[in-house]
Amino acid sequence: MFVLHIALQGCLRGGEVVFGLTADTGGHIRYLLDLVAASSQDVGVDRIVVATRLFHGAPGPDYAVPEERISDKVELVRLASASPAYRSKEAMHAEVESFARNLVAWIAAQPRPPDLIHAHYADAASVAGLVADRLGIPFVFTAHSLGRVKAAMLGPAAAGCPDLARRIAAEEAALARASLVIASSRDEAEVQYAGYAAYEPGRIRVLPPGSDLARFAAAEPRPQVDAAIDRFLHDPGKPTLLALARPVARKNLGALVRAYGESPELQARANLVLMAGTREDIDALDGDMAGTMREILVLIDCYDLYGRVAYPKTHRPEDVPAIYAHARARGGLFVNPALNEPFGLTLLEASAAGLPLVATDSGGPNDIVETCGNGLLVDPRAPEAIAAACLRILDEPGLYAACVAGGARAAAAYDWDRHAARYHTLLRALLAPEPPLATPRQLLVCDIDNTLVGCAAALGIFRRWRSRQAGLAFGVATGRSFHSAMAILEQQESPRPQVMITSVGSEIHHLDANGVTYTADAAWRARVSADWDRDGVRAALADLDGLVPQGSLEQRGHKLSYFGDAATAQAVRARLVRAGRRANVIHSHGRYLDVLPVAASKGTAVDHVRARYGLPERAVFVAGDSGNDVEMLRAQGHAIIVANYSDDLASQAGLTHSYVARASHARGIIEGVGHFRRMLADAG
Repeated sequence: MFVLHIALQGCLRGGEVVFGLTADTGGHIRYLLDLVAASSQDVGVDRIVVATRLFHGAPGPDYAVPEERISDKVELVRLASASPAYRSKEAMHAEVESFARNLVAWIAAQPRPPDLIHAHYADAASVAGLVADRLGIPFVFTAHSLGRVKAAMLGPAAAGCPDLARRIAAEEAALARASLVIASSRDEAEVQYAGYAAYEPGRIRVLPPGSDLARFAAAEPRPQVDAAIDRFLHDPGKPTLLALARPVARKNLGALVRAYGESPELQARANLVLMAGTREDIDALDGDMAGTMREILVLIDCYDLYGRVAYPKTHRPEDVPAIYAHARARGGLFVNPALNEPFGLTLLEASAAGLPLVATDSGGPNDIVETCGNGLLVDPRAPEAIAAACLRILDEPGLYAACVAGGARAAAAYDWDRHAARYHTLLRALLAPEPPLATPRQLLVCDIDNTLVGCAAALGIFRRWRSRQAGLAFGVATGRSFHSAMAILEQQESPRPQVMITSVGSEIHHLDANGVTYTADAAWRARVSADWDRDGVRAALADLDGLVPQGSLEQRGHKLSYFGDAATAQAVRARLVRAGRRANVIHSHGRYLDVLPVAASKGTAVDHVRARYGLPERAVFVAGDSGNDVEMLRAQGHAIIVANYSDDLASQAGLTHSYVARASHARGIIEGVGHFRRMLADAG
């Protein structure tokens, strides 16, 4: 497999990247270089080329070198475009057509063309679209950050920004054209992209980036790094609040200085250390970095924080582990106050180095903190919330220790080799599609958590069993969102479902002919939308005692999710009746409570899919383990309850027809299907 990456922004080179050298020389370059390094380890990948712009003059001569060998499989190719000088991302649109022409010519000169193109940022996707028009090469798109998110941050000021409007239009085109879109977090996939007209959740996959975390876990302080920081501080032994980010507006470093400056308690408890890129003369900084640095310096002066805040002018990439170690040695923590953080590699690095996190609740940190339990999330626009979270971690030894322990899990959860394996599986599937069954003879739909997954050995047996089931369409029905469900299925190497029933039956997606992406079931969406007043339902439940909303990512257009016990579930039903709001209330595992359109449930969704395939009821098997599977199990004659069930499922009224398997998890599914197939055979 030959993969061509296109990345036009920033100052890209094969090693020793000077992050922060320009406003666009940031985390996407680290992501790209780490991705290609991991990809190159796959024996099935023959060649990787990274194509970027060639430019002369500032920031230096390295970026005018046409070719740079990175490894035996990886090379960096710089191609000319209309301008010979460095261009910021706001001006990059003027280079797209000329760069695309030169890239087409370069491809024509190769022994064979790339099998697939991976475009990084919207301008690269515009190039990939032009190449696809000429040569028919499919492309994958990674946005890294999105114009609509920036527009939301700017508010009314965004209306007068033609460069931003142009960027958003390019992103719309990229979403419409790309064969697959790769996101770093559920927030990106489910919230940030949702504002685009071309948004189709089924064409987006969440693949969290990895990081070389071993070197951060083993990091030790260095005297020269300590000295560069300590020279700013009256009491350098106090705990450190560390921030490490380019000084651009969206990183919101000013809010952190305000949080610190407005909290005398926090000033007494800790020092603030700002590693804000690399600079010589502030006036020479690129983009909005000069303004951001001036804001920081003015705030330090305004709050008279001299001796309590360190802000070194420069640091090298190889110094970063020692910077984290400096903060760890002083019992400090890492703070990321960004208005939006698409992923957050620095969060993983700091966490692996032993630092608890205080991070923005917008973007990838949601996934990181949920997965690892390594910190607290805050509203980045609320300085008092930032200060309170920092103080809480510093003042609660048990919480501090729990966050440190959570950080130790980061290396296993965010690994580039794992990322590359899933990435290559998707690329190969795009290049050699396995289309879904057009006319299945039977349908199996099962829950995911504690039914299909939960036992690795059982899932391996299921995988082999599934490969031998000709004529059987396989689907899942889960309380998870589409992207959450797809992520766990791919992480566990489950067979790819033909049907995804998600968000407790309120959403249905069908596998496309390419065998990789999915399309939402428009008929089902119209059906569950009828008589559904989401705002009215939410308002009716707003002040109900004992009802606690789940996180924002668990709320969907056709699902409101809460925590509550069985008594609270009864109170919810009664409140909705009194308010005249029609809804379906699902309670499971003793604490999860979902409120759905009255037409929505796993059971009605399975029946909708059965009718779509034209199958009789006897051709459908369903399997589950908990209370949110009741509707599905009750509605289908061939219902399987796996042995590891919860919520007293086997004794519930209406489920006496179910087969209770002796085996747990996926083995129980196989056992149940075998049982019902024997019944069908005996009945003739």
